[in-house]
Amino acid sequence: MELRGLTPWLPFRQFVVKIHGWCDLACDYCYVYEHVDQSWRRRPRAMSAAVVDATAARIGEHLRRHGVREARVILHGGEPLLAGPAHLARTVAAVRAAAPADTDIGFTVQTNAVRLGHEFLRLFLDQHVRVGVSLDGGLAAHNRHRRSAAGAESFPRVARALALLGSEPYRPIYGGILCTIDLANDPLEAYRSLLAFEPPMIDLRLPHGNWVHPPPGRHPARTGTPYGDWLVAVFDEWYDAPRRPVAIRLFDSIIQLLLGGASGTEDIGTTRTGAVVIDTDGSIQGSDVLKTTVPGAPETGLDVFSHSFDDALAVPSIRAEQRSAYAVPRACGGCDVLDVCGGGLYAHRFHPTAGFDFRSVYCLDLLRIIRHVRRRVLADLAARRPPSASAPLT
Repeated sequence: MELRGLTPWLPFRQFVVKIHGWCDLACDYCYVYEHVDQSWRRRPRAMSAAVVDATAARIGEHLRRHGVREARVILHGGEPLLAGPAHLARTVAAVRAAAPADTDIGFTVQTNAVRLGHEFLRLFLDQHVRVGVSLDGGLAAHNRHRRSAAGAESFPRVARALALLGSEPYRPIYGGILCTIDLANDPLEAYRSLLAFEPPMIDLRLPHGNWVHPPPGRHPARTGTPYGDWLVAVFDEWYDAPRRPVAIRLFDSIIQLLLGGASGTEDIGTTRTGAVVIDTDGSIQGSDVLKTTVPGAPETGLDVFSHSFDDALAVPSIRAEQRSAYAVPRACGGCDVLDVCGGGLYAHRFHPTAGFDFRSVYCLDLLRIIRHVRRRVLADLAARRPPSASAPLT
């Protein structure tokens, strides 16, 4: 791997708290339950009060030691709502009580929304917890993969929850929709289905995979760009709208990077959130997405009872993940979109012989969407630029 500039070790600013480790859906693409790492089977279903308190204390200790002024706590799973309102409220209160008074901590819960109703929403509104919901499109698109273990459809309950979340008084805590791309879904139908719920933001996510375990439709030996083509179709409708109805994190990030700004997602660019995962047993781990590579890949051997988050910063796997923002896989050398792509998501680089020193399994798809966005933005800038002005992009 070729290092580009300095590789500072960032304090953690994002804490993914797995408040409940099991789920009430059985999505067939889930990177926690359906991939090679099956460690969830030996962990407690829910985080105990003792683990919550130790986690809160370690978060406060870390923020105080590094003078972090803004941090984010994501209540995650599994399905976090399975923990129940009281346990969620206690967790938020414990972290807030342990954090420095001058640190602004934002809380988000990422949920499948099957159980999301007035009781949870009143709690989240009262505690200023933003709510992100997973939805893959309309009824057929969503239900293709996101069903219960018994095969029951989840779309009707999610749709009711989203309608409630988008209404008053809950609208201010509506964080957005996370949509995992499925090539079987027509891109414009899926996009328009999401728009029907009036989200403030849409996060279009590539299904997690790598060169050892390729994502659906992304055969390593083929040169097609099925995911790039899917994204291009959505981008053009979104970009050409007289007034863009929603922020789309991936597209906004590509445009910002092309204009010299920063990315809002780790999927592209050189932004790293400084994230760490705390599982239900209190173990400290790297990114959950590493579960798609080899069993035990996120493990650090540390836990919140005996170790600080500074101890985690010294773990080689955590350092390698942070370094990925500055380390260029050798296969990416000389690429014309490298400053925007950044080599793609770290876990998507995993290769049977090169480890993480390889281009993303989505390399061709990322080239397709980034070059397309660049052409569109350059054309617009050229049309609006005075004749004597020089082009801001190359």
